[in-house]
Amino acid sequence: MQKISTQAEWIARAAEVLPAAGFGNFDAGIVISKGQGSRVWDEDGNEYVDYLIGSGPMLLGHGHPEVMEAVLEQLPKGMTFFANNASGIELAEAICEAVPCCEQIRFVASGGEADMYAIRLARACTGKTKILKFEGGYHGMSAEAQMSLAPSVQVNFPQAVPDSAGIPQDVADNMLIAPFNDLTAVENLLVEHSDVAAIIAEPLQRIIPAQPGYLQGLRDLCDKLGVLLIFDEIVTGFRLAYGGAQERYGVVPDICTLGKITGGGFPLAALGASREIMNHFDKSSVGAEKWLMQLGTLSGNPVASVAGLKTMEVLRRDGTYDTLRANGARLQKMQTDALTAAGIPHRVCGDETLFDILFTDREPLDYRSAKHDDPSVNATYNAVLRDNGVFKSPGKLYPSLALTEADFQLTEAVVAKAVAAIA
Repeated sequence: MQKISTQAEWIARAAEVLPAAGFGNFDAGIVISKGQGSRVWDEDGNEYVDYLIGSGPMLLGHGHPEVMEAVLEQLPKGMTFFANNASGIELAEAICEAVPCCEQIRFVASGGEADMYAIRLARACTGKTKILKFEGGYHGMSAEAQMSLAPSVQVNFPQAVPDSAGIPQDVADNMLIAPFNDLTAVENLLVEHSDVAAIIAEPLQRIIPAQPGYLQGLRDLCDKLGVLLIFDEIVTGFRLAYGGAQERYGVVPDICTLGKITGGGFPLAALGASREIMNHFDKSSVGAEKWLMQLGTLSGNPVASVAGLKTMEVLRRDGTYDTLRANGARLQKMQTDALTAAGIPHRVCGDETLFDILFTDREPLDYRSAKHDDPSVNATYNAVLRDNGVFKSPGKLYPSLALTEADFQLTEAVVAKAVAAIA
């Protein structure tokens, strides 16, 4: 095999074997070589403070020594069995203890898979077909989830707009789309459509916070009208609090999905609910007609399970979430102070544990309002950050527990450069 030494060579090689030269996840113009703690390095040796952290799962940082020790102890014992293993059972117990709505869970390998099964489970439980989701809400790559995720044209609610080719029209016909943070719109749709099985919602939609009382309002409407409430906690689970958004906001859904942090950096996700709802995965309990078939080659594999267990153990320690929130608050303040001093309109949108800057003076309430006044300003800002050693998504910043004083100082200096570039 030819030795490849530069990032440009790797990118050229990727273009031959990968559509759009990438995995479909992130900017294909960067190839990451390694990560350690709060930092990552690209194939040219450039070093970055990492605020992407694998799109969320590396809350403890890369190569956390305790997680690594647990994984290295497991590897010689076996990597996957397609059968129950003790570590997976122990992780299921820990999740059920931590997450209010979970009496039982089922493991899958990805968050999108968990969301797909959650929607199917709601239909199996209720016998109804329609699902209500919110415009701009991200729930993976299933056909249902790809409805009005990032529509480029505005249509009247509740019309669903597919974001991908290859999705039959009958999928759209069974989806209702509503604006986030609008209880009246939700109530009107549920009253008009008696065949809604569930509402699926991110409690923090991408980075848009729910308005006070909104999540409880959804809970109340679902109880009143016989609809199941699904919280997609793939991102918020074990991030907003140890018990996720359910603990943070005090609202308990019927079904939730979990991922990212749950596997400690390895492929693992889950969906959970009450024993009564989860019985639909047990044919002997509900019979063949109401049984929900689910299996997966790597579901609950022991390597991901031990990584998840150790990650959860670390997160339970005193002061962990105080530190995470303090880290996020410091990152928010350094940016808003610099932008305010430069007279640049902006909003911090999100939670201390997950947020970004919107270059607007509008309040972000839903998909249509949570936008930059001029997207090129955001593009320039993020480009300067990356060019100077700060690595993040163009639309999110994930604080981690691995951040050091040196990271904060570097970030603050780079933020000053980015603000100067757009001032």
